[in-house]
Amino acid sequence: MIDTQTAFDRYESLRDALPSATFPTRSQTGRDLSDTTAHYDAYILDAFGVLNRGETAIEGAVERIADLRAAGKRLIVLTNAASYTRVDILAKYHRFGFDFTADDVVSSRDVAFANLPKLADGKVWAAISAEGDDFSDTPASANIEDLIANPDLFGTAGGFLFLSTARWIDTDTAALSQALKANPRPLVVANPDLVAPREDGLTIEPGIIAHDILAQTGTDAVFYGKPYDNAFESALARLDGIPRHRIAMVGDTLHTDVLGGAAAGIGTILITDHGLFKGFDVAPYIKLSGIQPDWIISTT
Repeated sequence: MIDTQTAFDRYESLRDALPSATFPTRSQTGRDLSDTTAHYDAYILDAFGVLNRGETAIEGAVERIADLRAAGKRLIVLTNAASYTRVDILAKYHRFGFDFTADDVVSSRDVAFANLPKLADGKVWAAISAEGDDFSDTPASANIEDLIANPDLFGTAGGFLFLSTARWIDTDTAALSQALKANPRPLVVANPDLVAPREDGLTIEPGIIAHDILAQTGTDAVFYGKPYDNAFESALARLDGIPRHRIAMVGDTLHTDVLGGAAAGIGTILITDHGLFKGFDVAPYIKLSGIQPDWIISTT
């Protein structure tokens, strides 16, 4: 677990590696997304902190999504949750009561898999993944194996694919850092988040581990997911025909959701009550970072 102040400070320390954007001078405020509907025709929704917190749907979120659909709003979920296959992530949302279809969801895993560099013949991607991940959505051009189940891959893999921290421990970080120093290879990070909000607090996510490894090794990594344009362009492609100023990114973080949305040229809505800033006054963090959302609302 990690606390909000530490997570914010880490995000700020990485600003040079994040997209640049311009922001409004002030934010409009409201209670929930219904207060914003006159301004937007489509919403790109983060999952953690907007739809759910861990394995629990946020109170009222299912009903709010239904209301937005009834009002004719286009909805896309854009999530950095790279632990789930498309089938699994849809099953999770349906279990919560949401009616999203495959066409409504873009995950950073999808974006990473679609853009995996080609490795030398016979080489495999060593995946840092959640238990039970069967890689059934692996592209035909890639061979992916479980690094945790086969530690020999530290030495033999053609590249490393970071999907989840669920089974990752400090000694694994040291081992991967040593392996990359000894033999530099591609590192693809399919979840740039530093933290994720769950029922009992904030968990450490692949982004924070990856940046630690980069600092230790001096190597590079390719990140797929918010706040990077590869994720936003994938989501926006599904909203063809809607002007960008009529689309809003809805999220719980300044450095991934708001920064990424602003960099993509769309509106931004920060939800404060369920994610990174739950229980905190967000105003000092906005002032310190200079990342100003178009809207600040309490809940979905």
